[in-house]
Amino acid sequence: MISRFCRPGGPKTLCGSSAAQKKFNGTVISRVEDLRPGGKKEAADMDLEALKAQWLREERDAHIRGWDFSHIEGQYEEGEDIPWDYEAVVRSYLSPELRLLDMDTGGGEFLLGLGHPGENTSATEGYPPNVALCRSVLPPHGIDFREAADVRRLPFGDGAFDIVINRHGSFDAGELARVLRPGGVFVTQQVGAENDRGLVELLLPGTRPPYPEQYLEKACRRFEDAGFEILQAREAFPRIRFYSVGALVWFARVIPWEFPGFSVERCWAGLCRAQELLEQEGVIEASTHRFLLAASRMVQRKGGAGDRC
Repeated sequence: MISRFCRPGGPKTLCGSSAAQKKFNGTVISRVEDLRPGGKKEAADMDLEALKAQWLREERDAHIRGWDFSHIEGQYEEGEDIPWDYEAVVRSYLSPELRLLDMDTGGGEFLLGLGHPGENTSATEGYPPNVALCRSVLPPHGIDFREAADVRRLPFGDGAFDIVINRHGSFDAGELARVLRPGGVFVTQQVGAENDRGLVELLLPGTRPPYPEQYLEKACRRFEDAGFEILQAREAFPRIRFYSVGALVWFARVIPWEFPGFSVERCWAGLCRAQELLEQEGVIEASTHRFLLAASRMVQRKGGAGDRC
């Protein structure tokens, strides 16, 4: 039987007749079901019981401060083949005298790395654990931090900023037109609608994408309708790789909007398939989805050489 995961963008797996005989930690099995508790091979069952205990520990330990994935560092890779450098793009529009807003700043990690003058820097965040972190971390640097859960109502006056940046956060094009001065620039890197879909199908088949409108072309139209000129527009589908099923468990637990209802017990069959895949290929690999958009708020639309969506 050909696996339904043997398709472009899905995780790597064995396909076709070569899957008829597999080894799990040296034990020959005939199908994935043999890896599950109560299966035919006692040695494989014993191995899986140990792995299950490890996966349950990762499930219990799954939490995140800001946007910090250091817990699984060395066990996964993501973003290494994105064909642009978001920080470099932001810096190309930034200079010390400009008033900067970082929306959905997470824990402020990226913002602090920019080293922009604190008196010209503001940040917002709406996720309660990150709000508490930002309140302790950002004001000592002179940064004006404000809690903002609704991106349609930012707590700033009209034309307050020269540049607004947003990495993987929500935004509203009309509200950005309000808080940016004429000629001000918005720069964002976004997670697209097709992000991690192979992994989601592996663990929670049939789950719908959480943000089905997240495509570059649609975002460009929203900004053009709000009176922006598109300066840069790029889209890519980089790879994500896991070298440990435990790391995948932790990952799925900390982003519940992509993996709703995920747990080791509920997704046991998918995790067994993931472990089999890891034994066979040495990696669990799938596609992510990213797009980059830079747009300038114009009083009057001008012709130019900017990218087109």
